[in-house]
Amino acid sequence: MLIMKSKTYYTLIFLLLAHYSLIAQTKQKAVQDFLNNEGLKYASVGICIKDFSGKQIASYNSDRSYTPASILKVVTTATALEILEPGYRYQTTLEKDINHPGRLLIRGYGDPTLGTEHLDNTPNAFLSQWGDEIKKNIDSNETLDVMVIDDYFGYEDGISHRWIYQDMGNYYAAAAYGISVFDNTYKLYFNTTRLDTCPVIVKTEPEININFKNTLQLNSSGQDNGYIHGMPFSMDRLLTGDIPGGRTSFSIKGDIPDPGMYLGDVLAKTLVEKGYKIGKAETSQNDYYRQMYLKDKKSTEGKVFYTHLSFPLKDIIKDTNVRSNNHYAEHLIRTVGRTETNDIYSSALDAGIKKTNDFWKSKGLDTDALMIFDGSGLSPANAVSPTFMCDLLVYMQTKSKYAPEFLGSLPQAGIDGTVKSRLAGTSLAGKIRMKSGSINGVQCFAGYYTDGDKKYAFTVMVNKFSGARSQLVKAIDSLLLAVF
Repeated sequence: MLIMKSKTYYTLIFLLLAHYSLIAQTKQKAVQDFLNNEGLKYASVGICIKDFSGKQIASYNSDRSYTPASILKVVTTATALEILEPGYRYQTTLEKDINHPGRLLIRGYGDPTLGTEHLDNTPNAFLSQWGDEIKKNIDSNETLDVMVIDDYFGYEDGISHRWIYQDMGNYYAAAAYGISVFDNTYKLYFNTTRLDTCPVIVKTEPEININFKNTLQLNSSGQDNGYIHGMPFSMDRLLTGDIPGGRTSFSIKGDIPDPGMYLGDVLAKTLVEKGYKIGKAETSQNDYYRQMYLKDKKSTEGKVFYTHLSFPLKDIIKDTNVRSNNHYAEHLIRTVGRTETNDIYSSALDAGIKKTNDFWKSKGLDTDALMIFDGSGLSPANAVSPTFMCDLLVYMQTKSKYAPEFLGSLPQAGIDGTVKSRLAGTSLAGKIRMKSGSINGVQCFAGYYTDGDKKYAFTVMVNKFSGARSQLVKAIDSLLLAVF
C-alpha cells in the first residue's frame, strides 16, 4: 500500500533540519569569535564539540594532536575505571618471612593512598593499626628486622623519562613505586624574615633526612616561585627560585626520594614505642638489582597475617580529577600496566601506556593521535587530539557501565576542584563538569555540558599562547557560554 506523506510532514522535516543547521552555525561562529583573540595569534588551537550521538557540532583543527597537560587524566582515569572497575582496592600486606624468622615483610602493590592527607583520611592512623596487628602476630621479645618490598612497579620507571628537570623533586612530580606513603610528599618550612641571607630552613614535615643546597632568594611579590630539584632515591636536593620574604613560616613541598625506605624507618620507630628492638630496616631494591640478570630469580616468601586495603578506585579517580592529583594518576597507569604483565622487571609504565592504547582501539576509537608518556599529563611530550578526547568522553557516558562514577569524578565548573572559579555565577555553573590542564604554554579543558536533554562532550586545547593565562581562560569561559 502506498502511503502519501502530507505537505505538513515535509515542512516539519525542513524546519527541523533548518533549526539544527542554525544551532550548528551559531556554535561554529562562537568558535570563530574565540579564535580571533589576540593571544591566539601564534597559538595552536584545537576544538571539538560533539553531542552524545557522536555527531560533531562544532570544531577547529580537531584531528590534530596537542599537548594536553592534565586533561590527560581523563584518559587515565577512564581507562582505570573500565579495566580495574569502581570497587577495586589496592592491597598492602604484612607478612612473616618464611625463610628468615624474625623478619617482618611489608609488601606493596602500588597503593597511592597509604597515609594520604586526602580522601578524608587521617595520615598517621595506619601506623598505630599496623603496630597493633604486628604485636598480635610477632613476638616482641626478639630482635625484629623490617623488609619493605616495594618493587611491584620496578624502580627504573618511577618517573617518566619524558619529565623535565625543573619538575623532578617537587611534590607534583613524586615518583610512583610499589610503596607510597604520605603521598610521597613532605613540606619544607622556612623563616624568611632575614634579609641578609637566603631563606632559613626550619624543618621538614614529616621529619626526613635530606641534604639541601639552598640557593633560594626572597621576593616582595608574595608569589611562591620556589623549586626543589633532585633525582629518585637521591637524598640530595637543590633549592632554586624565590619565595615571599617577611614570613616567620613559609613552606614549599617536595617528593620523598625513597618512600619504601622511609616507610620502613617510620614503622620501625612505631614498633620501638611498642616494645620491639629493631635490627635492620631495608627495602627490596638491592635484591631486585642483584637478581636482574639472573635466569632463576627468587622472590621473598612470606605468610600474610594482615592486609591493608586502600580507598575504592572510584574515590581515587575522583580525587585524581577534582584536585588534579598527579601522584594518584601515575599509580593508576602503572596499575593498569600490571594487568598486562606481573613481571616486576618489565616497565609497568610502558605496559600501562600500551594497555591504554590497545583498550581504546578495541572500543573503536582512533588512537593514532594518542601519544602518551605518563598518566598525569606532566610531560610536555604527551599529545592527543580533541576528537579522541571527545570520542572517549562520549563513550564513557553512552557505552560504559560506569558512566555515573566517571561523570561524578569530574569537578563542576563554579563549584569545586581546579575549576571552582570557572564560570561561577553564570548560567553554566554546575551544568559543566570538566577537567582543566595547564603547564607552560598550555591551557586545556575537556568535559561535559548537560542540561536536561541537552548533552554534549567538548574539548578545548590551546598550545603556545601569548599573553596572560588568566585572559585566555576568560576567553575560553566566554566560548563555552556562547556555545552552550
